[in-house]
Amino acid sequence: MKRPFLPLALSALFAALFASGPALAAKSKEIEGVMVRMTVTDPDEQPIPTAVIRHPDEADRHRVNSLTGSWEDTKLYMPDGSELVFVPGMSIQFEVSAPGYLTRIIQYDIRKRKNHVPVVLSPLLLEEQGVEEPLLQFGRDKPREAGGTGPAN
Repeated sequence: MKRPFLPLALSALFAALFASGPALAAKSKEIEGVMVRMTVTDPDEQPIPTAVIRHPDEADRHRVNSLTGSWEDTKLYMPDGSELVFVPGMSIQFEVSAPGYLTRIIQYDIRKRKNHVPVVLSPLLLEEQGVEEPLLQFGRDKPREAGGTGPAN
């Protein structure tokens, strides 16, 4: 008895799909990180548009959204080319800074969901603390001698 060609071709197709199924599943099963969101605000709960977030081992700084003050991601890229994927149970450290504000180091334990980290940065209070900007003198900034040839004061 002669078998039809179509069922044989379909069975070969299904065999090929099921044989490659685990390989495709392994590729698609790369570790998927959970979303971590940080919102950087001042003490009045206003977003700080110039804030940056950085992992201590990372070379890149991540800018926050200038309107919301938020940054979010599921992983970071390390200088050696590896990925640091955020997984539940992981404890991670971030450095949050902005011009005119004190830098904060945040230690956060990642959960399965609802990973929203509010960060409040305190402004630098140079004038109130009596700290003045340093005066840097260069070689050409020598004080004038009395009786010099410059304009009269």
